[in-house]
Amino acid sequence: MNIIVCGGTGLVGSALVKSLLGDGYTVRIITRKSLVAHEARPRLQYLSWNELKQRPELLEGTDAVVNLAGETLNQRWTDKSKQKILQSRLLSVAHLAQALNALQRKPKVIIQASAVAAYGTSLTDTFDENSPSRPEDFLSQVVEQWEEAVNAYPSDSRIIKLRISLVLDRKQGAFPLMKLPYRFGFGGRIGSGRQWMSWIHIEDIVRLITYCIHTSEIAGAVNASSPHPLTNDQFGKIVAQVYHRPHWFPVPGILVQKLLGEMSALVLDGQKAIPRKALDHGFKYKYPALKEALEELHSSQKQR
Repeated sequence: MNIIVCGGTGLVGSALVKSLLGDGYTVRIITRKSLVAHEARPRLQYLSWNELKQRPELLEGTDAVVNLAGETLNQRWTDKSKQKILQSRLLSVAHLAQALNALQRKPKVIIQASAVAAYGTSLTDTFDENSPSRPEDFLSQVVEQWEEAVNAYPSDSRIIKLRISLVLDRKQGAFPLMKLPYRFGFGGRIGSGRQWMSWIHIEDIVRLITYCIHTSEIAGAVNASSPHPLTNDQFGKIVAQVYHRPHWFPVPGILVQKLLGEMSALVLDGQKAIPRKALDHGFKYKYPALKEALEELHSSQKQR
């Protein structure tokens, strides 16, 4: 099976590529980084976006496409960076759609990254894939335009909009920064602590993507999140328990806003997203509960 991964050098993409190669798939990574830094290996090739634009026929024979490309959210949200965040997502979809529509044989399935921010934020509501999108802030507005752009993909391919939550990884992403205060003994709730945190272990999101590729009944929006979201305060208490640190030092929301600006929405607001579609189609989580997910991350860290 031939699989294209756009953004295959990022947090989720690199883990996905490693898993796919281990399972015997042939993988092509489309990346904006210099190809000189990448070494092709058996069943693994690299393409630049420019090369894709000039020679879309290179994608002939592709069975599945996973597009995870997009500018990181982990930067101060100035007007310039917000534009980069939005345009990087829209352009990757547009360029990929142009290449795929030029193919003689279209891929059977296209998995497009999105985010649970689609639902807006709430302290009381629970969201699943049947919940309406609510473009009420920057992130949800980005997601709305991002998902609308997906309409340019070939209509005869099965399209999945993978709404990604907080991905927990030992080294990369937001979690290493989140646990840092606990390492120094100053962990605690952030803001009110009542904001919901939807999350997923890195292994489970990789497994979910592969599951979606092979489960032909799955289409449309899919929440890539654990079945057990937690409030910020609950989340912090479990971090403290697993890493044997206190949970006592609250961080005022206004301080977070001063430090991070508009990006503070990532930690001060949230949504309680449930992966209804994955569960209804029989996907089994390896780490459904936060304590076991963090224990795995902690134990793998100690072994290195």
